[in-house]
Amino acid sequence: MSYVNPKLKPQFESLSQGLQDEILSRNVSIHSLYDLIGVLEEIVSEAENEA
Repeated sequence: MSYVNPKLKPQFESLSQGLQDEILSRNVSIHSLYDLIGVLEEIVSEAENEA
């Protein structure tokens, strides 16, 4: 089960619904903005490898 620090709720909710769903599906714990950025970088890297 994924966790997003409530303090990051505005940043998390500024993402598209698709990105939010993808992040939550990964069973990650996001405690800081750096954690959120790290997950987003993983998603981008995977998308680039598929292209």
